[in-house]
Amino acid sequence: MKNPLKKANVFFSSVLIFMLHLPFVFANTNSTERSAGSVGAGFGMSSNTKIESGTVSVALYDSLRLNNLGLSEEAFRYAVKGYDYLKERGMIMNDHVISIVDFTKPSYEKRLFVIDIERCQVLFNTYVAHGQGSGKEFANSFSNKPESFQSSLGFYLTSDTYNGKNGYSLHLNGVEKGINDKADERAIVMHGAPYVSENFIRIQGYLGRSWGCPAVPEKLNKPIIEKIKNGSCLFIYGKNKQYLRHSRILNS
Repeated sequence: MKNPLKKANVFFSSVLIFMLHLPFVFANTNSTERSAGSVGAGFGMSSNTKIESGTVSVALYDSLRLNNLGLSEEAFRYAVKGYDYLKERGMIMNDHVISIVDFTKPSYEKRLFVIDIERCQVLFNTYVAHGQGSGKEFANSFSNKPESFQSSLGFYLTSDTYNGKNGYSLHLNGVEKGINDKADERAIVMHGAPYVSENFIRIQGYLGRSWGCPAVPEKLNKPIIEKIKNGSCLFIYGKNKQYLRHSRILNS
């Protein structure tokens, strides 16, 4: 009888130890789930949203409900592809944010999106002007030529800041040859402008226009520039077959 009793004692002891550890097992599981879920709860993203090795997941589009804000999925997907392309080549220094201008939208709608891809948050969604030569309500014509007063599509890298005639401004380097690489020569920069405002829209029906610069509201000028300066990716998108056909980045 000694042997069976000994086996029974060992069995019940094992069960008792297992039961004592159960609360800790479930506590650890719940803690992990809360930690993963808290990101989604805090910033409006779902648990399947991923950012892996600096690559922005297209799931971020749905998680941040960018469709509801008016950003086309096509513009977002192209922006992500270009971001990845530039990052893989070590060209992006400020990789926490990506900025997208969606010129498929009229100027009286908010078509600039600045997204913090590290915290999964839309930092800014506001108005942005296009060039005088590109159109009135919509930007339909684009050029890389000096004195065209048109906007240029494609990918840019933000650079340093300066104070000029339009106040606090941001240099932009166009990285697509033949498409926007004359941005510096054309003095295409981001700056604030009084004609980029809801009051201007109420009077005229659409925003005022720049000489080709992506001008933003004066009140948001500095905070936007402070977030995206020094080597982040800016993508200016428009439904333009010539651009989509000739962009080496999008066709890579």
